[in-house]
Amino acid sequence: MARTLTLPATQIRAPGRRVALKNTLVHLVLLASVVVVLLPYYLMISTSLKPIQEIFTDPFKWLPSRLAWENYVDAWNHAPFGRYFLNSTFISVTETLGVLVTSALAGYAFSRMRFWGREVFFVIFLGTLMVPGEVQLVPNYITIVRLGWLNTYYALIIPWLASVFGIFFMRQFFATIPQELQDAATMDGASHWTFLWRVVVPLSKPAFITVGLLSFLGSWNALTWPLIVTNTPEMRPIMVGLLSFSNEWGTQPRLLMAAATFSVAPILVLFFILQRYFIQGIARAGIKF
Repeated sequence: MARTLTLPATQIRAPGRRVALKNTLVHLVLLASVVVVLLPYYLMISTSLKPIQEIFTDPFKWLPSRLAWENYVDAWNHAPFGRYFLNSTFISVTETLGVLVTSALAGYAFSRMRFWGREVFFVIFLGTLMVPGEVQLVPNYITIVRLGWLNTYYALIIPWLASVFGIFFMRQFFATIPQELQDAATMDGASHWTFLWRVVVPLSKPAFITVGLLSFLGSWNALTWPLIVTNTPEMRPIMVGLLSFSNEWGTQPRLLMAAATFSVAPILVLFFILQRYFIQGIARAGIKF
């Protein structure tokens, strides 16, 4: 008869304790990371809600004695933020739509169509990601000036209607769609255009949301290029307007933090709404290379 060996209780508990200790340490590190990331946002919001007499108190007050919502009204009235928001919304939405269209078309061509030199062209295409954006500022600016687009929406939108990363991301995502679907569509007489818009696009909603969200965030947060090609308040997007506001009212932290809060609020809300699709798009795009 076979004997059954029984381990001492201390040997059974030891691995469980190590796992519990490891999990505790991981959670502590994650919690510390969350605090480090969220602390600046908390200070921004709390400062924007403090009365003026509580801004430079000693010791520092983490919570305002009352919510001074008038700071937001004052900040809004001290600069044409309505115009800034309108400009940023129009520019960001237009850029995002353009990036989605060009990324879908080019990504489909690189992933589902067969043509000579496809892989070589794709590698060269990806090589442009290694070129720093600052290097392109001068030639792009000269082009804009010669076209007569300085201080117009054309200068703010048209150079960014295509994204190398967006095309790469779409190509990676489209490559995960089973080849059998394309074969079946081809047997039914569907062209590449039909297969793209009736099969690929409906199946790629997470990819479109991911590329669209990244494009919108990049356009909304853009500062250097809009600062170069605009010279009037009527054409400034929100980040350039916020920079101008900080130069004029930087000595008033309550106004500056209030302006910063309602400037970043739209993109934070948009990200939290679409984060589920964003994670899906990132996860699926990395399956096949």
